[in-house]
Amino acid sequence: MALNKRDQLLNTAENLFYREGYHATGIDRILAESGVAKMTLYKHFKSKDELILAVLEARHELMLTRLRERATRMPPREALLRVFDGLHGMIHGGEQFCGCLFINAAAEYHDRDHPIHQRSAAYKAELQAHLRGLLEHMSAPQPLQLARQLQYLLEGALSMAHIEGPGEQALDAKAAAECLLNAAGI
Repeated sequence: MALNKRDQLLNTAENLFYREGYHATGIDRILAESGVAKMTLYKHFKSKDELILAVLEARHELMLTRLRERATRMPPREALLRVFDGLHGMIHGGEQFCGCLFINAAAEYHDRDHPIHQRSAAYKAELQAHLRGLLEHMSAPQPLQLARQLQYLLEGALSMAHIEGPGEQALDAKAAAECLLNAAGI
């Protein structure tokens, strides 16, 4: 399926931002690799920041749609633990693993008032809300605290896989998550 010019820009920008960083990736590089004209870029995005926000929004929607779909197809506990399996697959995906697009964005745009930092924080908050919803569905005690603990395992696995290189980080985190769920009686 042929991509429209906007999607070409988003896909190329996402790949470059992920592999090389947000600040290190210039508009000219995105244009050269996407094959899109500068005028077309500025027709869709007023600035590089707006392009970054669109990339993060598209990834945000894709990830949460996948999580929600999984949650409708299986019991909540299984859906929750499958998040770690999905992370394992992402870490071991075909391309070089460069961490989390959102963590990387928040690190490069560290001012918490910056829209890019806020977009990254919004994704992480929605991920936590998703985990909490699954836990509430299981009648977990202290679902917010447990959701935060599970998210710490996910984020830690992401960070360590980025630092150490792909390994068993997500599966180790999954084993710890199972211990937490068992300790909570769910």
